[in-house]
Amino acid sequence: MSLVRLKIKGISYSQTQNGAYALILNEVEGDRKLPIVIGAFEAQSIAIALEKEIKPPRPLTHDLFKNFSDRFDIVIKQVIIHKLVDGVFYSSIICERDGIEEIIDARTSDAIALALRFNAPIFTYKTILDKAGIFLKFSSKDKEQKDNDDSIMVDEILQEGETIEIESGATDGYTELTIEELDADLKKAVANEDYEKAAKLRDEISKRD
Repeated sequence: MSLVRLKIKGISYSQTQNGAYALILNEVEGDRKLPIVIGAFEAQSIAIALEKEIKPPRPLTHDLFKNFSDRFDIVIKQVIIHKLVDGVFYSSIICERDGIEEIIDARTSDAIALALRFNAPIFTYKTILDKAGIFLKFSSKDKEQKDNDDSIMVDEILQEGETIEIESGATDGYTELTIEELDADLKKAVANEDYEKAAKLRDEISKRD
C-alpha cells in the first residue's frame, strides 16, 4: 500500500465538548486534511513541541520519553497511522537501536507528540486518507490570512463528515491585551505549567508579529 507523508497543520479546541481537541494533519503533496480528535494533555504536549519558544520548567511525559530514548540510543525513525476502525486511528512507531528496527503500537496522539520531538516524519496509507481525508473550504478573507488558517473548530469536524468551513477560534480576550501584557502572561502560564493557556497566548503573539 502507498504511504502518504503528512505534516501538522494546527490544533483547535471544542467550545461545546470539554477536553476535546482536533489535530489537523495535511498531506505534504496535496490539499486533503486528516482531522484527529485528541485529549487535552496530548494537545498540550503537541503544542509545546510545535512552539519552540515555550520551555516547560520540568519535562512533560513525552519529553521524559525523549530523554530516556536519547540516553539509551533509541531513535524514532518514523510514525505510521496504519489503521482506522470505527473512527479511531491506530499508529505504529518505527524505532531503531544498534541497527535493529522495532515496531511499537501507540495511540496516534502519543506517536505524533514523539515524532515531533525526534523530528521524525509522519505517514499514513493512501487508503486511510481516501476514507477520512477532507477538503477545507477557504473564504477570501482566509486566503488573505493563510498563516492564521489553523483555527479550525473541533465542533464542526465532529458534527460534519464532509467539507467544513474554517472559522476563527476563541481568543479568550487576548486581543485586548498589549504585546507586553501577552508576554508577561505567557511567562506566567509556563511557570504555572498551564500549557494550554500558554499555547493560546503564543498564538495571539504570533498573529501580531
